[in-house]
Amino acid sequence: MTDFRPSRFEVLPLIIKNLLIINGLVWLAQITFHSSYGDWINDTFALHSFQSSLFKPHQLITYMFMHDDRGFAHLFTNMFALWMFGSTLENYWGPKKFITFYLLCGIGAALAHLGVLYYENAGLLNELDAFKKNPELTNFIILYNKYGLQNYDPVPQFVRQWNNNSSSYNPGQAITFFKEYTDIRFSGTTVGASGSVFGILAAFGYTFPNSLIYLYFFFPMKAKWFVIMYAAIELFSGIQNSAGDNVAHFAHLGGAVVGLILVYIWNKTDRRNFY
Repeated sequence: MTDFRPSRFEVLPLIIKNLLIINGLVWLAQITFHSSYGDWINDTFALHSFQSSLFKPHQLITYMFMHDDRGFAHLFTNMFALWMFGSTLENYWGPKKFITFYLLCGIGAALAHLGVLYYENAGLLNELDAFKKNPELTNFIILYNKYGLQNYDPVPQFVRQWNNNSSSYNPGQAITFFKEYTDIRFSGTTVGASGSVFGILAAFGYTFPNSLIYLYFFFPMKAKWFVIMYAAIELFSGIQNSAGDNVAHFAHLGGAVVGLILVYIWNKTDRRNFY
C-alpha cells in the first residue's frame, strides 16, 4: 500500500490534537511544580524498573505522557513526529484504531525497556554480590570504569586518592559507593512518548513504504529506508550502551516492533476501523 487518498483529510485529526494538548499540559505541570513536587511526580507517574520499590502498574501508561522537564526539545521532537506521521495514520485508520495503536506501542515499549533493565540490573546485582566477597581496589576500578562511576560524586575524589596511595583504600567505603550506585540505578525513571512515536514511524514505513521523507527538509528518502536506517541506529546505540547515554534505545525498538506486528496483523485482516 503506497497510495493514500482519504475522503476527508484532516491536518490535525481528533486524537493527534488531544495527544498534543495532553502532553503539552502535563509538561507544563511538570515544569511548574518541578521545584516543589518534581520528585513526587516522577516517583508516582514516571516508569521505574520492576526491581524498584517505586514501580506501579499504571506507570506503563502514564510515563508516555511525561517528558523531560529540563528543556523543550524532548517534547517538541516527539510531538512533531507524532503530528507528522501520526496524522496520516489516524486519517487512514480512524481515531479508535489509532489511539489503540498508540497506547499498545507505548506499553510494548515500556515492557521491552523494563525487560532490558531487569537483565542489566540482574547482572549488576551479581557483580555487587561478587564485589562484596572480594572488594579489592583493582576490582573496584573495573566496576568504576564499566558503570561510569566517575559521574557519581564523591567517588572520583576517593579513586584519585586511592590511586595515589593504595594503602588508604577502604573496602567498606567502596562497597558503600557501589551499593549507593545500584540504588540510584533502580530509582531511575523513564518518560516520553518516543516508544509510541517509533511504533507510528514503523507503521508509516510499512503502510506507505515509498512515501518520501525529507531529511533536514532537503534530502529525500523513501519511508521504508528511513525506518530501517533509524532502527539500525537505535539497535547499535542500545548495544553500545555508552556511559552517560540515558536514552531508552530498546524502548524505542520495542515500540517499533509492536507497531510492525500490529500493522501486519491489521493489514492481513484488512480492518481499517473498529466498530
